[in-house]
Amino acid sequence: MIADFDHPSLVARDAAQIKRLAQAIGEVGFLTLSNTPLDAARMGRVFDVYTRFFRLPEAHKQTVDMARTGANRGWGASQSEQVDPQANPDYKQVFDCGFELPQGHALADLSVYAPNQWPPEPPDFRETVQDYYRDALGVAMDVLRAIAAALGERPDHFDQAFDHPMALLRGNYYPTRPEWAGAQDFGIAAHTDYGCLTLLAMDGRPGLEVKRPDGSWQPVTVPPGQFVINFGEMLEMWTAGRARATEHRVIGSEHERISIPMFFNPNYKTNVAPKGAAPVLAGDHLSRRFNETYVHLQTG
Repeated sequence: MIADFDHPSLVARDAAQIKRLAQAIGEVGFLTLSNTPLDAARMGRVFDVYTRFFRLPEAHKQTVDMARTGANRGWGASQSEQVDPQANPDYKQVFDCGFELPQGHALADLSVYAPNQWPPEPPDFRETVQDYYRDALGVAMDVLRAIAAALGERPDHFDQAFDHPMALLRGNYYPTRPEWAGAQDFGIAAHTDYGCLTLLAMDGRPGLEVKRPDGSWQPVTVPPGQFVINFGEMLEMWTAGRARATEHRVIGSEHERISIPMFFNPNYKTNVAPKGAAPVLAGDHLSRRFNETYVHLQTG
């Protein structure tokens, strides 16, 4: 059962909510979040600007095509990503942007901090997306601090690892399921997220399915202004399995759909191995998983 949490209560460390949160982290790996500062009106504007971008002619979107780069910044065409090597590349389109470091920073040349590409149209796209990126980082950090408390740590336990996070904001555009789609074709195939915490905004249309412990799939849908939270492989490793990375997918339907995940990941050099294990740098883990997933970064 996926439980709903109240953002102000998590920020206040309400004891009952923190206790429920500990169960959601370890047993389900998914939760929903209500009453954040990112309300329905704000999210409506964000969904609108992504919708206008994805409806542009392909020639316009190709001006910021990430396939011409060595990173994941800009537009990704249909079948530009393959999250499950046993399935066909995903038929969704994406637009990715991330955290940028100032020129001269020691890590600025790394692909996980690559410069963003911004399309000239829609004219309000960059400002709207950047403003949302900034505020979504704040909400994600609020949740992560509550998670720290639920795991019995100080609320600021993770803070020092997020001063220049490898945080990736994505717009996903799922078209209607193509007529040619078969059993191995998905909007996004079954996978676990790679990083730490995902803050997912949805346009209210169904599509996301979460794998239950018995192997069945549970549909999960929230309206704009509410969020789905789930945890990735990195947080599962970092917490020695106390947080669970849960498999999920989107098959697609007769309805087009947009979702906006914020993949909230720590600084590149953060050691995300559990205590006593050999070090694992967050950036190494994330770079490896990106190289396995993005078709233009795959090496064989």
